[in-house]
Amino acid sequence: MPLPDPSWTADAIVAHLRAIGTAENRAGMARFGINTATALGVGNSDLRPLARKVKCNHERALVLWDSGIREARLMAAFTGEPKKVTIDQCRRWAGNFDSWEIVDSVSDLFADTPFWRELVDEFAADEREFVRRTAFAMLAWAAVHLKKEPDATFVSYLPLVEAHAGDPRNFVRKAVNWALRQIGKRSMGLHGPALAVAERLAQSTDKTARWIGKDAVKELSDVKTLERLARKA
Repeated sequence: MPLPDPSWTADAIVAHLRAIGTAENRAGMARFGINTATALGVGNSDLRPLARKVKCNHERALVLWDSGIREARLMAAFTGEPKKVTIDQCRRWAGNFDSWEIVDSVSDLFADTPFWRELVDEFAADEREFVRRTAFAMLAWAAVHLKKEPDATFVSYLPLVEAHAGDPRNFVRKAVNWALRQIGKRSMGLHGPALAVAERLAQSTDKTARWIGKDAVKELSDVKTLERLARKA
């Protein structure tokens, strides 16, 4: 098989993935709680370099996603083009989510669309576990990657974080925690408001909210976190 390049079709990518997947990798994924029902057994250490070689292609990403294969869907997330993604496509893909790993990879793509804020609100209100996780994974990615977004945007989402801090489902509570920590680490201006929410949650009578709060307080109060924020200020 020739070396991967931007001319590769979705079928060529899937054939390559089938050739390099292993049962050992599938077993390792399962230990991390990844849904391996459609997995070929190719790790991200191989997928990300492959994505860089074949480059972004929106139409091909749609075909890869529709294959239903775990690795192909990750490649769709890595090689999709945010400017060509539609909000209906995001909704359709979210309806297919069945693993935290897929959610977190696709959320990075979704967070780079012009309508990401609309999706955060919509997905947070959705009762499906992986769809709600998407809202907070998007917030976490946005806090890290959207450098031009004003801090006020993220302050406005702290009430949403607090409102869903009592959701006991594992994949939701971890994403809510992730979003709160990333917002608090974005800037010195956001650190105080996020820490205040974390401290309030840490005193909650709700077990899930209390765990989220205590964990966020620990990270946001860490000396290394404060030193990084001071350097960025």
